[in-house]
Amino acid sequence: MLDQLSTEIKLRGFSKETLKAYIYHNKRFLDYTMKPELDVLEMDIKQYLAYLMHEKQASSKTVSLVKAALKFYYDEVLKMRVVNFATPKAMKKLPTVLSRSEVKLLIENAPTLKSRLIIKFLYSTGIRVSELCNFKRTDLELNEGVGWVRRGKGSKDRIILLSEALKAELGLFIQGHGSEYIFPGVDGPMAPRNVQLILQRTTTNSGIQKHVSPHTLRHSFATHLLENGTDIRKIQELLGHSNLQTTQIYTQVSTAELRKIRSPLDDL
Repeated sequence: MLDQLSTEIKLRGFSKETLKAYIYHNKRFLDYTMKPELDVLEMDIKQYLAYLMHEKQASSKTVSLVKAALKFYYDEVLKMRVVNFATPKAMKKLPTVLSRSEVKLLIENAPTLKSRLIIKFLYSTGIRVSELCNFKRTDLELNEGVGWVRRGKGSKDRIILLSEALKAELGLFIQGHGSEYIFPGVDGPMAPRNVQLILQRTTTNSGIQKHVSPHTLRHSFATHLLENGTDIRKIQELLGHSNLQTTQIYTQVSTAELRKIRSPLDDL
């Protein structure tokens, strides 16, 4: 029956990550309840989510994802309408953002040319790590200083901007290898996990105490653009956000305006 779930996810254009997560969580639920799908009741799903929360100490974010996976299958695909109850909302943490000096430290401490260019590319464009790994040389227009993310999140194409400081160096790097991908792996695209490891090692070498991931550079890209006075709707387009509210979280992270405030203690 989960074949039907897989088919529906693909037909709706969901990402490979969503496909993998939804199938995984539905399989785990069926292993737990040991019932055929069509015999599942609302109480079965409630009990499973309660088990995850209290026995497994799953985070509210994980519980929300599991609930979404089950709701899609049982309510959207099978039309059973058994996931119609409230659960705690996922806690929304403010994203970790690097200062400009910390980004510079990362770039300076990258162990290889490829690592340095990956860090520059992530910060220059605000691209997601999965999009970076699948980015092809045919998606670049180096002379124009732009590139195109093909079928990004939500199956949308969008434009990205390349730093003037990156264009020439990136062009020479691409000429030095024959892969169709700008940052090739051993055989095909680079694995996202390898990009994460590059960031972890470089962060350690830099002496930065924050947890830094590829997404941290995306957050930093957006926050620094906002602090430079870039219109938030333009940032929304560059990030590929469907909803402006998703982008507006960076207004809470930016400290540029707050730093201008004078403490009342200084007026005494």
